[in-house]
Amino acid sequence: MQSRSRYVLSVLLFAALLAPAASFAAPPQFVAVGDVHGAFDNFIAVLQKTGLIDQAHHWTGGGITLVQVGDLLDRGPKPREAMDLLMDLEPEAPKAGGRVVVLLGNHEIMNLMGDLRYVTVEDYAEYADAKSADRRQSAWQEFSKWRNKHGELAAELTASFNATEEQWMATHPLGFVEQREAFSPTGKYGKWLRSHSTVARIDAIVFLHGGLDPTVAALGINAINSRIHDEINVFDSTRKYLQEQQLILPFFTMQEMTAVVNARIHLEEKKGVPLTNQLQSVIAPFMQFGSWLSMSADSPVWFRGYDEWTDAEGAPQVTKVLQSCQAKSIVVGHTPQKNGRIRPRFDDRVFLIDTGMLNTYFPGGRPSALEIGHDGEIAAQYLDERIVLHPAVSSQGATAGSAAIPVSGKN
Repeated sequence: MQSRSRYVLSVLLFAALLAPAASFAAPPQFVAVGDVHGAFDNFIAVLQKTGLIDQAHHWTGGGITLVQVGDLLDRGPKPREAMDLLMDLEPEAPKAGGRVVVLLGNHEIMNLMGDLRYVTVEDYAEYADAKSADRRQSAWQEFSKWRNKHGELAAELTASFNATEEQWMATHPLGFVEQREAFSPTGKYGKWLRSHSTVARIDAIVFLHGGLDPTVAALGINAINSRIHDEINVFDSTRKYLQEQQLILPFFTMQEMTAVVNARIHLEEKKGVPLTNQLQSVIAPFMQFGSWLSMSADSPVWFRGYDEWTDAEGAPQVTKVLQSCQAKSIVVGHTPQKNGRIRPRFDDRVFLIDTGMLNTYFPGGRPSALEIGHDGEIAAQYLDERIVLHPAVSSQGATAGSAAIPVSGKN
């Protein structure tokens, strides 16, 4: 009897070894992560939870595609670490058959263009080193000389241009000068971010930061990406020209740059002297930046309609967007969800994945990731639980426009 029991046990064990591992969840096809805002530790935690990286922060995601939909930056304490991590994972993932797609959010574009309203003192400090105090003092001296040289122009400018040394130092913390250099066209992060796009369509899923309204979607994904890249290039070329003309300094913010241009125009108008043709041709496109696709309220990085629309008004709009993009669903961040939960909308055709990862800034927020399976299952992965938002289907079938569109030369 004992030998028979051992025989039966052996058969059962052998059968278990041969049985298909149907009870084990297959790795997802995509993992999408929303706004990080410098919450590096939470970012790491959710990437490890989804099996994408190990304790040493190396890629373990195999053939999975990770999509980060922008806003790595601002507000939180470690945006630089978040960028460094993705810069390392981008070349690592393809070696295992995977892919890392990094998209631009409004905060990335703001930093590229010198709109620093949400950059914190702690953020600037990440760029500081042993020589930062000397660099800041040199920058102040350079600014003082600029102000003396442009006395007539400075008189037309706002009070910030007439700041005392103490006031200027307070608005230019240690690391400020280095941060501006790092986000320049030749800087480490500026060069990297400029190589990325705003919208990606991969296997009939559209990923982006804010969203697309039907009018913008009708432009086409390639045209949207090209147009925003062109606007960044216009900003860069305008800044370069104004520096060469010694009208601005390299560390001027976008607001300071705009104030100088407006003051120069006003000053020439008062004198009755027209601007030179060259200056006019350079600043004319720049002065339209309020209507740029990267800046406007319906910009793909600023749009909040998917969160704000009612079900009734949003459903037909989403249908139009999906038709224009030849897609079946849309994944966006940008608008923190009040309950810290990924939110499906419009019959599971839109997923809002900003769950306030920087929970010291967004009360009730939490780290999360959206997992999209090969079988069509869509789930919200949190650190403490996984919730299926859309069940698997038996067959996905062919979907129009399922070919991946590269979002940059690196992705």
